[in-house]
Amino acid sequence: MSNEWEVLISAEALQRRVRELGEAISRDYAGREPLLVGILRGAWVFLADLVRCISIPIRCDFMGVSSYGPQTESQGLVRITSDLSEPVTGQDLLVVEDIVDTGLTIDYLLRNLSARRPRTLKICTLLNKPDRRRVEIPLDYVGFNIPSCFVIGYGLDYNQHHRELPFIATLPPSALSVSPPG
Repeated sequence: MSNEWEVLISAEALQRRVRELGEAISRDYAGREPLLVGILRGAWVFLADLVRCISIPIRCDFMGVSSYGPQTESQGLVRITSDLSEPVTGQDLLVVEDIVDTGLTIDYLLRNLSARRPRTLKICTLLNKPDRRRVEIPLDYVGFNIPSCFVIGYGLDYNQHHRELPFIATLPPSALSVSPPG
């Protein structure tokens, strides 16, 4: 299956854009210490690179959220699989997501986190699929707008495979119907 993908965003383009996002976040949060909330599992590679590009003090925490299961399309049922480790009331939260697709997952997260009364709440996503949006979401930092296709690499997976790829690639529909080697 490794030969069935097509590179959509190169490793070099990813690193350049992550650096630009880190610089923008550093400027926007100057004088503050934001809490970056990485959404597991897909955003951890992006978050790891992003924090190394931020020049101000930050803190990190993680939330596990599931909306896909083994499918390649969000089922619209969102559940928290792992919650934050400490209260966030009065803090500047920056949710770091791998991809915003239909908007259902991030909408759920925004409502959940807003109820915890942070001082500010913003979204940073590596990938955005605006053509798939079912719920309008205010995205504050966007790495790349991409077409409606299934992507892997740089933390994103297909059935827990391909997260290690240093680039973003597309999988053709024919590859999605075959179970990956396990």
